[in-house]
Amino acid sequence: WGVGFGNNTFVGVGNSGTIVRSTDNGSSFDNVTSPTSTTLWGVTFGNNTFVGVGESGTIVRSTDNGSSFDNATSPTSNHLWGVRFGNNTFVGVGTSGTIVRSTDNGASFSTVTSPTSTTLWGVGFGNNTFVAVGESGTIVRSTDNGSSFDNATSPTANSLYDVGFGNNTFVAVGTSGTIVRSTDNGASFSTVTSPISTTLWGVGFGNNTFVGVGNSGTIVRSTDNGSSFSTVTSPTSNFLWGVGFSE
Repeated sequence: WGVGFGNNTFVGVGNSGTIVRSTDNGSSFDNVTSPTSTTLWGVTFGNNTFVGVGESGTIVRSTDNGSSFDNATSPTSNHLWGVRFGNNTFVGVGTSGTIVRSTDNGASFSTVTSPTSTTLWGVGFGNNTFVAVGESGTIVRSTDNGSSFDNATSPTANSLYDVGFGNNTFVAVGTSGTIVRSTDNGASFSTVTSPISTTLWGVGFGNNTFVGVGNSGTIVRSTDNGSSFSTVTSPTSNFLWGVGFSE
């Protein structure tokens, strides 16, 4: 369901606690012994630490480049759908507006008061700002390292599943090909004309390019900071849930 990159290593997470890793730029992956059998939905990297989140508030972490993982202390039993790192802080988001954060490299997490009770599906970080997105177009943001969050203006009622950051721009994607962007650090978002109507589940940024992926192998890309997107020929018709980039 999710993939993260750090220290020349890709880590992917999925059903039944599955964890895989690659140290050859994604050419091949090996299984990693997982400390959980619950599904993991998201994974991220920061401060030489991988953190994965999933069902029933499950949180796992690795401090050896993904070679091994241990359970971390979680303050919630709600599903956690996404996690991101910024400014020495991990932030996870989930069901019923749940927000958790860690300032000790993911060893332990605490709950954060949320401005929403709707499910948050994804979270991104950039310019000292965390932005989380979710059901019914919900967007929340934090400018104090995840200590507190406020609602941001959203231009859509469609669910948003992931959010990425690059070149001073946040881009979020969701249901029916919805794409929105913000150039004011997530304070407000505007809609972007989408070249597709299929759901987009993930978005990533690298080399001045945003890439979104979704249902039936759909891939879209933008080379103008998310102002416009075009479709990319895809080698698969399988659903694509996430996308990452390595230098």
